[in-house]
Amino acid sequence: MPEPVSPQHGNHRSPRKAAELAAHLEAHGLRVHLAGDPDLVIRDVATIEEAGPGDITFLANRKYIRQINETKASAIILPEAVSGPEYLTQLKVDDSYYAFMLIMVLFYGHRTAPFEGVDPTARIAETARIGANPRIGGQVTIAAHAAIGDGAVIYPGCFIGPGCRIGDNVTLYPNVTLYNDTHVGHNVIIQAGAVIGQDGYGFATHKGIHHKIPQVGNVVIEDDVEIGANCAIERATMGSTVIGRGSKLCDLIAIGHGTRIGPHCLLVAQVGIAGSAKLGHHVTLGGQVAVNGHITIGDCVTVGAKAGVVNNVEDNETLLGQPAVPIQDAKRRILMLAKLPEMRDQLKRLQKRIEQLEHGTGGRMARKDSAES
Repeated sequence: MPEPVSPQHGNHRSPRKAAELAAHLEAHGLRVHLAGDPDLVIRDVATIEEAGPGDITFLANRKYIRQINETKASAIILPEAVSGPEYLTQLKVDDSYYAFMLIMVLFYGHRTAPFEGVDPTARIAETARIGANPRIGGQVTIAAHAAIGDGAVIYPGCFIGPGCRIGDNVTLYPNVTLYNDTHVGHNVIIQAGAVIGQDGYGFATHKGIHHKIPQVGNVVIEDDVEIGANCAIERATMGSTVIGRGSKLCDLIAIGHGTRIGPHCLLVAQVGIAGSAKLGHHVTLGGQVAVNGHITIGDCVTVGAKAGVVNNVEDNETLLGQPAVPIQDAKRRILMLAKLPEMRDQLKRLQKRIEQLEHGTGGRMARKDSAES
């Protein structure tokens, strides 16, 4: 009987015993304590809500901790300090979400291209250089003097402009556009429809007319970066726009010209960063965050969704709001807003009381003046 097929990632891997899974996690540097049946056969990975017999599930967010007593899974990955019911075989680890990822990869692997070799409809310039074992789909254009490393996977419809440099094991999904002189490091993934290296938004306004400034810089994408679908990253006016090593960009993100994003940053969907901003390492920007141009955001900063960052930010800050402020200030603002209706009612009562007092004082003074006359 054929093994079940994942619609996105190819053939499902063979079932594994719980002890094998524990050994796999240990091989990747995790501390593992196996409680339960080491010979339990695991056939799949599933969420706590959807898991059934033969599945292994996981707990990463403790707000779901009550659900571990309700799951129908046969096994579960748990943080070291959490215990599940005795009927579950448990893999207790020091990083349960990372462990879940490792087991997902073990069972499913990563997506592989549904084609091999170079499609005959691809247009590759004579001066372009292609490394070993390429997979290049239909209607791909690789322009003059472009250089592509080994193991490239380039899906149909991609355009790689003149002078681009692409490292080893890079995947470009359908309709990715790399403008001229874009540099892409090793092990980079660029999702469908992303545009890298288009002209920066630079104009000189003279007597009411906006004159285009030539954008002669480029974009540098360092190793191990992933860029989501339909992102747009502008080339620098001069120098480089840089996406740092290991950073991960979600979909529909706009990066302005000359911006420098540090290593291992996380940018969620619809983030917009204006030109010449600088982000440190391990910065996290929530969905729809806007970052002003020419400012610096320090290392290990977290900015909540829909915030607007207009000033420099020190290291290790957590910000919320428009404009973005430190989280404690933002919480005070939120609490104050919640009390505004009550404060409005109090103000009305005070105003009425003042009017009554003023009216009473005015009446007594009028009677006194009349008596004296």
